[in-house]
Amino acid sequence: MSRVKLPKISIGILIVIVLVTIFGSLLYQVSPYEFNKDAILQAPSLVHPMGTDRLGRDVMARVIKGGEASLIIGVGSALIASFIGLFFGVIAGYFKGWWDKSFVLIVDLFLTFPTFFLLLTLVSYIEASSIILIIVIAITGWMGTARLIRSQSYQISSQPFIKVLKIAKVPTVKIVLKYFMPLLGPIFFVSFSFGVSGAILAESGLSYLGLGITPPNMSWGSILSSGKSVMEIAWWVSFFPGLMIFLVTFSLIQISDYLQEIFNQKSIN
Repeated sequence: MSRVKLPKISIGILIVIVLVTIFGSLLYQVSPYEFNKDAILQAPSLVHPMGTDRLGRDVMARVIKGGEASLIIGVGSALIASFIGLFFGVIAGYFKGWWDKSFVLIVDLFLTFPTFFLLLTLVSYIEASSIILIIVIAITGWMGTARLIRSQSYQISSQPFIKVLKIAKVPTVKIVLKYFMPLLGPIFFVSFSFGVSGAILAESGLSYLGLGITPPNMSWGSILSSGKSVMEIAWWVSFFPGLMIFLVTFSLIQISDYLQEIFNQKSIN
């Protein structure tokens, strides 16, 4: 498969998953919450395309509903983390000196703790919800974007035209918004794409450990976790939410890699 076709397929997969998540409940009008003692752990069939769980709930309805929380958490936390990284990265790269040293110190402090264990520590003291998970994942996931933005901001601020603008006493805000942002856009978008996939995986990991979305709410991670006790006799309960997590993260990573490759080629040329 060519390097160009794979990102196109990935974009198509993402579009389908997002559309199904948004409009799926309108087309497949089955309650994701309703217990059915007569349909416990039924295998995939025409009646239940993805089978049922140990409480007789329809897995397909739950996967559609759980996708809402997973995508909202993934996009929301990645967006916040990317903007935090953009803010600190630009300040460090533009002003340098004391600002840059402070930036390095803050990032080193955050990186002292492995990200996922820092997530576990924070979530274990707070009752998880979509908003809380967005904030917590964003707080622990902005460092990578900030370092990339800082590195690029260093290069931009060293350009002769930026030095001329500084000498001409052009307002800093104008320089950053008019000249920095367009050049930082590609890196920001690539980091955001990686951030969405990372956030979905982080939420899934927390939910799998019982620290994510709490019932009756659901996400792909919590649905996957609910099937681990019946994995040997009902593989479908965990398989389908796991498949959604894999497809979304794999597609986002492929798209991010392809965009990064394009941006690198343009910068070389």
